[in-house]
Amino acid sequence: MKIYIDGAFYPESEAKVSVFDHGLLYGDGVFEGIRFYNGRVFELEAHLDRLWDSSRAICLTLPLSREEMTEAVLASVRENGLQDGYIRLVVTRGVGTLGLNPETCKRPSVIIIAASITLYPEELYLRGLDVITCGTRRIAPGAFSPQVKSLNYLNNVLAKIEAVQAGAGEGLMLNEQGYVAECTGDNIFILKRGTLFTPPISAGGLRGITREVVFKIAAELGIAVREPEMTRYDIYTADECFLTGTAAEIIPVISLDKRLIGNGKPGPQTARLIARFRELTQSSGTPIY
Repeated sequence: MKIYIDGAFYPESEAKVSVFDHGLLYGDGVFEGIRFYNGRVFELEAHLDRLWDSSRAICLTLPLSREEMTEAVLASVRENGLQDGYIRLVVTRGVGTLGLNPETCKRPSVIIIAASITLYPEELYLRGLDVITCGTRRIAPGAFSPQVKSLNYLNNVLAKIEAVQAGAGEGLMLNEQGYVAECTGDNIFILKRGTLFTPPISAGGLRGITREVVFKIAAELGIAVREPEMTRYDIYTADECFLTGTAAEIIPVISLDKRLIGNGKPGPQTARLIARFRELTQSSGTPIY
């Protein structure tokens, strides 16, 4: 594997960052997880839009232009000769001192990893995930905006630990008011009487790229979408449920807290959305080669 770091490619064994990088010391930086399929990067422009927004929100000036960043992403895939896989695009504040002051970091660092990925086995897309509610609450938007996809994911990691220890495939996170925010790494949707519902961004979830794609597919299929505040009751009583994320794509959920959702099997509308999503991933995106 060859990894891009600040304009050059290094073998995996030689790809290193400084122990004084503020991304390592303080989680000071931003990132994007991006998928590519059939030689095309899916939703690259949307991911770069979010990267630029996240960077501006934390006063981090990206060291590459939009065109240069695009080429660096595409070159990272080419260097590894891949057609399908996952890109981790990371921008750290850069090397500084042991103090918090970001002014000591003279230049941000860009790291790009292009590799294969399998987040869930295919059988789970056919059978569905079991999800539990985590005790760890989502960080309040007033403390730190969930729209910043930052390198500090400890809040999500702690919730993921709960899900793993409970033997669940994912963990549902609530906000401080008890409303549904998102899962540890994915947005959540339910279907109730023919309408799709997902929590509003103001509840504390990330504005997911795949979430936005589902909005477009739903409109194409004639399925109404609403964004009300939601509680676990809404999920317990849903007809269907699924999660969305770049790595997870669209994956059905069949239970929450050991309570079956619908008939305990992936629903027909979820299957329609998955099928259309997979069609899009194979036929659209930014060409790599």
